[in-house]
This record gives sequence, C-alpha cells and structure tokens, in this order.
Amino acid sequence: MKPLKEFTIPFIGLKTGTHHYDYKIEKAFFEYFEYEDFNDAHVNVDVSLLKNTTLLELNFKIFGTVNINCDITNEPFDQNIENEFDLVVNFGEEYNDENIDILILPHGAYEINIQQYIYELIVLAVPIKRIHPGVEDGTLSSEILEKLKELSPKLDDEQKEDKEIDPRWNTLKKLLTDK
Repeated sequence: MKPLKEFTIPFIGLKTGTHHYDYKIEKAFFEYFEYEDFNDAHVNVDVSLLKNTTLLELNFKIFGTVNINCDITNEPFDQNIENEFDLVVNFGEEYNDENIDILILPHGAYEINIQQYIYELIVLAVPIKRIHPGVEDGTLSSEILEKLKELSPKLDDEQKEDKEIDPRWNTLKKLLTDK
C-alpha cells in the first residue's frame, strides 16, 4: 500500500521545537484502507510534533463524528469520538515498530508517515457496542425494535406459578453455609 503524501512529515528541515499539523479526515481516507464500517466520517486530527536533537515526540488528538450503523437496529447514526495518543520516535540501526509507544527509524530517515497511527486511533475510538442513542432513551421507532419486542419472551401469571421452586430444593438450601 503506497503511503498518502499529505500524512508524511519531513522532519529533517524543521527547527528544534514544537510544530503543529491539522488534518480533516473524511470517508475517502477509510476507503484507502478498505475499511467499510463507517458510512461517513468527519474527524479532526491535531498532531503536535516536538523536535529534540535526538528524538521526536508526537502527540495525536482526534475528535469528531463517524456515521455508523447501530448493532441492534442497523439504523445509521453519528457517533462522537475522541482519542489521544503519544508516540516517541527514536533513531537506531534499523526500523522497529514492535513497541506501541516507541518507533525506531534508521539513522538516515528524513520523514515519518503517520497515516497508520491516525487510522488506528479513529477506529479504536469507536465503542465496541454501537447503540443508537434513540434505543438507549426509548425515542427511536424502528421496525426491528417492534419485532424484537414482539418476539421477546413474556411470562404470564400461569407460567410464573409453574416456575415455583420445587420444595425438595428448600431442604438443600439449608445446607448453604454462606447465608
């Protein structure tokens, strides 16, 4: 996969100190990664690069919304996301990204591509369980919700009487010592 040029930061000509980069992430960014869970995306990424003489420190802050489908109703909704990540870039003999927070670039490197870090930050900021806010507060009206209510098990008074505890269990309950 060829890296996107706008996410490549050439640090060789930068002065020592802090430098800021802002990115607007849209759905086309995720199409590049062949990630199809988002219907749409409007995410802002603020990257702060602190250049020292021997290393680089990057601080990523993301915030915005992604349009995803609800896990229960499959209705699309805008999910607010927010995430932050710090990365230390050091220099060594060869490229090494085994550690999550530390990236080692070879001594001759003059630029860093941050597209993978931005992609992972956004994807990991989305909750695992995606529930439409209308489902949580009861305001969403959907055919799927109506069908779920219709098919949910209902206990009648007759069924509750049948579910009475068998008297033989009462004797066994006396053996419990933690009561």
